[in-house]
Amino acid sequence: MANSTDNKRPEDLTLAELQEEADELRARLSRFRSSLGRFFVKKQDLIDLMLVASVAQEPLLLIGPPGTAKSDLVIKFKDALGIADEDYFEYMLTRFTEPSEIIGPIDINQLRDGRYIRREQGKLPTAKLAFLDEIFKSNSAILNILLTIINERKFYQDGLPVPVKLRVLLAATNEIPELAELGALKDRFVLKAESLSVADEHFEALIDAGLQSEVYRTLNQKPWKEGHATLDDIVKANRYMTLLFAKQDQQSEGNGAVDRKLFFPDDVFREYQRLVKTLVREDRIFISDRKLVKLYKLFRVRAWLFRGGTVSRDDLRLLAFLGESHEEMALLREKVPTLLGE
Repeated sequence: MANSTDNKRPEDLTLAELQEEADELRARLSRFRSSLGRFFVKKQDLIDLMLVASVAQEPLLLIGPPGTAKSDLVIKFKDALGIADEDYFEYMLTRFTEPSEIIGPIDINQLRDGRYIRREQGKLPTAKLAFLDEIFKSNSAILNILLTIINERKFYQDGLPVPVKLRVLLAATNEIPELAELGALKDRFVLKAESLSVADEHFEALIDAGLQSEVYRTLNQKPWKEGHATLDDIVKANRYMTLLFAKQDQQSEGNGAVDRKLFFPDDVFREYQRLVKTLVREDRIFISDRKLVKLYKLFRVRAWLFRGGTVSRDDLRLLAFLGESHEEMALLREKVPTLLGE
């Protein structure tokens, strides 16, 4: 049966309309993540993170050496959502990458008329899902463009801000540099997840899955395109969560107070505070004010996706993905579960 919301843009749906569809929407996204996980060896946690970040519309950084399936995860994620080529942008950045390669070349005809306009079609500004490989190798001009796009979802044409279509930003790097000028960009990636080699513990499964993947590639087959969910589903989920965050009542102190009262139990919220203080004081993990707010949103999205309800201690495990270096990542991978009593 056709849904009454099928003909409306996800951005135009009301909270009431989305609440009617919420359970079905969550079921589709759950099938999507679990089905996609079948095509990888021990990458389900990364796929889950990709989905949580996508629904929250927060960028996600994948870290790991070459050959650990970072690009493959993104490509199959994109394919499984049925995203058309014209809505996808992928680029490997270097220090020689020019702005024209990312946001489009200057339109010479417009330039003759005194206007500085870029032909952005097929570039980052027109993509709904983007994958930027080796993102930290970009130069300062690219960094400034990316910060504006991530922060404000816009870029500049002839000095005027123009909205971009970007909904999901995934990035990858082999190493995380310690350069100070990259601090602002690194802080925009609240979640940073390592894609580690699985050869030691899952050698046979890796060989079997890798060979099957080669067969799919050679025969141009994409069995992971199962149609469980679409990018519109992700946009609807984001819209639904945003409208929930916006709810308020006459007795509340503000929107956040309503959301915490309904979806973030006091004991779990206090545990969130305790974990943050412990990681900052004992291990000197830097957690900016911006990250604390973004983490709240990510906890809520994860809780809804996985259980359809309130935040639990299990959702706080996202704190394990705050590391700014391989050392911090290894520490948090062990310490956060310990602090949670797992």
